[in-house]
Amino acid sequence: MKLSRNFISANSAMCELTAWVAAPYLRKNITLEKTPIKAEFSVCGLGFYRFWLDGKELTRGHMSPYISASDDVMDYDVYDLTEKLASGKLALGFQLGNGMQNAFGGYVWDFEQAAWRSAPKLAVCLTLTYDDGTTEEYEADESFVWAPSPVIFDDIRQGECYDANLEIPGWNLPDFDDSAWEHAHKTECPRGKSVVCAANPIREWTRLSPVSIKPQTRLTYAHCEQVDEGYLYDFGTNYAGIPLLRIKGEKGQKISMIFGEHIDENGDFKVDNIRFVRPEYYNLPLYIQRDEYTCKGDGVEEWSPAFTYHGFRYCLVTGITEEQAKEGLLTYIVMNTELAERGSFSCSDETLNRLQSMIRVSTLANFYHFPTDCPHREKNGWTADAALSTEHTLLNLEPENNYYEWMRHIRASMQDDGRIPGIVPTGGWGFAWGNGPAWDNILITLPYYVYRYRGDKKIVEESLTSLLRYVNYLTTRVDDRHLIAIGLGDWCAPYGPRSPLIFTDSVISMDICEKTAYLHEVCGKTAQAKFCREVADKFRAAVREHLIDWSNMTAIGEGTPTPGCETSQAMAIYYNIFTEEEKPAAYKVLLEKIHEQNDHLDTGVLGARVIFHVLSAFGDADLAYKIIVDPTYPSYGSFVARGETSLPEDFNHADQKVNSLNHHFFGDISAWFIKCICGINYNPDADDLTRADITPHFVTALSDAKAYHVCPHGKIEVDWVRGDNDTVTLNVTYPEGMHGRLVFPAGWVCAACGKTETDAKSGMFVLKRT
Repeated sequence: MKLSRNFISANSAMCELTAWVAAPYLRKNITLEKTPIKAEFSVCGLGFYRFWLDGKELTRGHMSPYISASDDVMDYDVYDLTEKLASGKLALGFQLGNGMQNAFGGYVWDFEQAAWRSAPKLAVCLTLTYDDGTTEEYEADESFVWAPSPVIFDDIRQGECYDANLEIPGWNLPDFDDSAWEHAHKTECPRGKSVVCAANPIREWTRLSPVSIKPQTRLTYAHCEQVDEGYLYDFGTNYAGIPLLRIKGEKGQKISMIFGEHIDENGDFKVDNIRFVRPEYYNLPLYIQRDEYTCKGDGVEEWSPAFTYHGFRYCLVTGITEEQAKEGLLTYIVMNTELAERGSFSCSDETLNRLQSMIRVSTLANFYHFPTDCPHREKNGWTADAALSTEHTLLNLEPENNYYEWMRHIRASMQDDGRIPGIVPTGGWGFAWGNGPAWDNILITLPYYVYRYRGDKKIVEESLTSLLRYVNYLTTRVDDRHLIAIGLGDWCAPYGPRSPLIFTDSVISMDICEKTAYLHEVCGKTAQAKFCREVADKFRAAVREHLIDWSNMTAIGEGTPTPGCETSQAMAIYYNIFTEEEKPAAYKVLLEKIHEQNDHLDTGVLGARVIFHVLSAFGDADLAYKIIVDPTYPSYGSFVARGETSLPEDFNHADQKVNSLNHHFFGDISAWFIKCICGINYNPDADDLTRADITPHFVTALSDAKAYHVCPHGKIEVDWVRGDNDTVTLNVTYPEGMHGRLVFPAGWVCAACGKTETDAKSGMFVLKRT
C-alpha cells in the first residue's frame, strides 16, 4: 500500500488564538470507467482529518489518524474500499483539523514554536486494481478543491467553535457544484517517517445524561475579568469525551459550553485547576475546554466537536434560556482509545471497589491514542505517567497496539546523544527540564512489560538500538561516584520529595540498565547485554557505597523525626539494592518509617509504585490495605471520602491548591489488587509465558475478593471467600497448558491435604489456619 508524501493544503494561513482560520473542506470527483477488483486507500491528515466517500463518513476514529510530531513520524490510516466502489462518478471528501500540526493552544509547552508547525495538510493515495491486471493511482494534488467549513476554530486543548449558518449542504456528494471552490496548493512534506498507524482508534463507548442541572450564577477565572452565568450540567463521573448538543434555537443564537471537573466549597464551578496561561494571554477570553455553537434556527439541531475532546464532569452552558436548559440539551459522549478489557478486580470493601473504578476511569480518560497525563489541562504524553501505569494497564486492558505505535514516536524523539523528552510528542520542549531517568524509564518499561505480559518481541527488537543508546547516554551523565541526578524525582509527594533525586535517579537508572540487558539477552545480543549489565552493576555498587547508611540499614532520605524515608527504603528493597540477606533488616526500617507517619504515605509516585508490593512480599498485606483505605490525608481512601470519581494528581488536602482531579500515575494499586490480594502473578520472572503463580493474600478486613487476567494462553481467574470456622474457599480457573505454583498465605494450609502449596491448577480449595 503506497503511503503518499505528496501533501496539499487549502492555504498557508494558520489558526491562532487571536486570528481564527476555519477548518477546510477538501473534495475531488473521480470517474471510474469500470469497477475495480481491489481498491486500497491511504490517508494522512495533519493534524486530524475526517473522510467521506459519496457523502458517507468512513473516518476510522475520532481525531484520526494520530497525535504526532510530523517531523518524527507521520501516521496513515488505510481503508479497503473494494466493496464500496463501482464504475461511475465518486466523490472523496475531507475536513482537516489543526491537531498537533498546529497546536497553537499548547503554547505552555512551546508547541506554537514547533519547526514542523503549519496549516493542516493532506496526503492520500487511492490505488485501484482491475481484472486485467492494470492499476490506477490517485494522489492529492492541485485538482482537489477547498472551501472553509463551519468549524471556524479548533484546537485540541482549547476547544472548537462551529457556526451552523456556514454549512454547505451536499458538499461531499458526487453531483455537488464545486466550481466556486478554490484549488488546493501543494505544500511541503514533513521529514517524519511514513507509517501505517498500528494504534487502535478513539471511539465512543458510552453516553451519559446529566444527573443534575442547576443555575450557575457566577464563574470567575484567575487573571481574567470574564464572568459567565448559565446552567451547570453535572454528569456524575469525571470521564473524557465530547458533548452532543441538541437544541431548537433562534438563528444566530450562540451557545457556549465550558468543561471542567471541580466545584469549590461554595458550590461554584472552577476551572483554574485545569488552566495554564502565560501573562500575555491573561486578558483574552477563556479558551481552555470551551466549545461554541451558533444556531442556524432551522428546527432541532445536533452537533458535536470533531477535532478536540475534553476531560470533564461538569459543563457550564451559557447562551440558553431556562426553557432550553433541559436534560436532552446535552449528552456526554464518553470516548477513549478502543481498549478491550483483559482483567478486573472486586471485593467486599467498597473503598477498594471505588478505587478500582476510579483508576479505570482515569486510565481510559487519559488514553487518547497514547497515555496522557490528564485529559484537560495538558493532554500531553508525559513519559513517567505512562511508565508508572504500564503494568496495571496491561493487567486490566489491551493497550499493546497503542504502546507499539507510541514507542515508534518515543524512539523517533530521541536526540543524537540518547536523551529523550519528558513529553512525546514534543515540538522541542522537555529535553532541558521534565525528563531524566524516572521519566525516560518509559523507553524500557513499554517493551519490557509488553514482552512480559503478551510475549511480543517485535516491540523489543525494534527498540534495542534506542535502548542501548540510552544506556550509553546514562554513562555520560554520571558523577565521579557513578551516581546520577539529572531529572525529576519522587513527584507529588504529600510533603515534598523526601527521597533525594540522586537516589531515585541512580536506582531507576540501574533498573533501566538491568531490564535493557535482559531484553538484549532475550534477542541473543550477548555483548550488548554484558555492557548493560556492567553499567547496572556500577550503579548498584555506587548506591550501596554512597547512599546507604549501613549502621542502621537506612537508604538516604530526608525523613522526620529520623533520617530516611518511605520512598528510599521501599525502592532499595524492591529494586534489590539490598541483598536478600539484608532485606529483613531493611524492611524493619521501612516499617519504622511508615509508623512514624502514623501508617500513612509520605511517598510520591515513585515510592507509591513499589511500597505496597514490598509490604505484601513481607507478609504485611493487612498494613498495605490499611494505608490504602484510610480516609484521612494523605491516602487513597481520602479520595473516596471526598467523593472523587477519578484518580487525582496528588494527595492535597482541602486547604491546599486543587490540581488535576484526573491523573492515572498513582494507579498501580490496581495491579496490587490483582497480583497481591488475589495473587495472579503471570510470568513473574518475565522468562516463561506459560507460567503463572497463584499467591493470594487473605487481607483480614476482607470477606471476599475476586480478580481475573486474560494472558496469551487464556483466562486466569481467582476468587476467595471466607467461611465458617476460620476457613477460606479459594476458587481458581487456570488455563490448560500452563504451569506454576499455587502458594497459600503464611499460616494457611489445604484442609484436605495439609499442604501449604501445590501445582497451580483449576479447582476449589478449602483452606484452614494452622
